[in-house]
Amino acid sequence: MERKIRVGLVFGGRSGEHEISLLSARSIFDALDRDRYEPVLLGIDHDGRWHLQESAQALLAAPGTPLHLQAGAAPVAVSPGSVSRDGTLVTVGAGGTGLGPVDVIFPVLHGTYGEDGTIQGLLEMAGVPYVGSGVLGSSTGMDKDFAKRLFRASGLPVVDGFVVRAGEGREASEVAREVVERFGYPCFVKPCNMGSSVGVSKARNDGGLTEALATAFRYDTKVLIERGHAVREIEVAVLGNERPEASVAGEIIPTHDFYSYEAKYLDEHGAHLKIPAELTDAQHAEVRAMALEAFKALDLAGLARVDFFLEKGTGRFYLNEVNTIPGFTRISMYPKLWEATGVPYAKLVDRLIALALERHATRKALSTRYVR
Repeated sequence: MERKIRVGLVFGGRSGEHEISLLSARSIFDALDRDRYEPVLLGIDHDGRWHLQESAQALLAAPGTPLHLQAGAAPVAVSPGSVSRDGTLVTVGAGGTGLGPVDVIFPVLHGTYGEDGTIQGLLEMAGVPYVGSGVLGSSTGMDKDFAKRLFRASGLPVVDGFVVRAGEGREASEVAREVVERFGYPCFVKPCNMGSSVGVSKARNDGGLTEALATAFRYDTKVLIERGHAVREIEVAVLGNERPEASVAGEIIPTHDFYSYEAKYLDEHGAHLKIPAELTDAQHAEVRAMALEAFKALDLAGLARVDFFLEKGTGRFYLNEVNTIPGFTRISMYPKLWEATGVPYAKLVDRLIALALERHATRKALSTRYVR
């Protein structure tokens, strides 16, 4: 009988999106075919400590119940180098008992310390296959400033904006003058390295800008200020490695002033999803092609959700951002876009695991020694 693939689900994390991760991880856990996969639950608490969770405990809870970190669960360490016969991941509690080999890691960590290249670097050092983009793609995708620079260099249209750094010591009034001179109000103020619209505000005047800057700087030392457009929000899901594919396009229709954290997660009526989006055939082809170009521009792998603005009136698309570990609950946009394209949730999880193993095998075949 063929051995089951041991899939390490890593969830939680040191991020403002910790709770969202618990929801996504639960959906993936429920979707894993137990005839093919053996899930290994690895929770990271708010302080960054890793803990081995009991799968049996999660199964006792009702399906869809967020995974949670069990108090007193054994702490886990990741080996700093390619492994041992005992496996890459080892528990360090209870006398350092070996956990055994984990075949592939599925990081379900949204935001900082999960989507930004940090855990990807750790897993690269440990020699473990993992789902999603590598260090470079993850870090550039997370940083809105650097992502926009790469998009511009690739000829992709982005919204006009500029960056303010905490260390510059600029007064809010000085920043306000630049806003008025460059594009005027309204404008959006965003932490450069945060997801799920955490810390994002819409400013309509100087006073609103001052408050928005204070909010954004709570989450990052670098803040992006962008021109406000009257737009529709269009999203495309991308799946693959060297030959990625794009899903149908969907539209987010917020009932709030914009698609804020509250609209996404706190208000059950905060937004409507329209899949597929009401676009012309030409617009649909254009936005899907742009999503694939964005995926390649950042050297991404596995998966990404690519978000666009469609300007009302002009019909022009602007590339907003990419999410390299998008929300993955059954009602999240990424899996719903693929479901509408013909790839159901469980099959999507299968594809992502296969892509992770494929990418790892390709990279492992490269020489790490100079050959004359």
